[in-house]
Amino acid sequence: MAANDMELAGLVAATGDRRAFSQLVVRHQTLVRAMLTRMTGNHALADDLAQDAFIKAYRKIATFSGKGSFKSWLCRIAYTEFLQSARKRKAAAAALERYKAHQDIEERQQNWDAGDAMDLDRALSHLSEVERTVIVLCFSSGMSHSEAAEVTGLPLGTVKSHINRGKAKMRALLEEKEAVQV
Repeated sequence: MAANDMELAGLVAATGDRRAFSQLVVRHQTLVRAMLTRMTGNHALADDLAQDAFIKAYRKIATFSGKGSFKSWLCRIAYTEFLQSARKRKAAAAALERYKAHQDIEERQQNWDAGDAMDLDRALSHLSEVERTVIVLCFSSGMSHSEAAEVTGLPLGTVKSHINRGKAKMRALLEEKEAVQV
């Protein structure tokens, strides 16, 4: 019989067993990579962040208390990696914008063209970072609202509010797209 996540995490924490940790990676890598891909919109960046998250999880496995699920604990680490990366990307983007303004280069338009095909990833890109994150966690990664609250560190009510606002924005985008096509 295969060991559960708690048993494997305990074995890794106690002995540093890499084979046990590799079993945890195999079990959860698809979820973590998919979550990060949806959050970033970039497969290569998501793969890099997932790798960083698993390395950090291995190093910090002794901090896993077992109070929540291993999946939530791991997704929290992945989410933290995403936030750190987003901060770095925002700083780099701000520096680039300052450079462009200084060089008097026209900014590229970032607006969505109503003639483009509407898909989930395009709709997600129109949400705020936190709305996109909780929607991805709950609907794409299959987490409950409580698990999403645990991963993000947000109160449960705040997670629910962000989900409702995000869904409303996506619904409006779809309705706008339909109106343009008619």
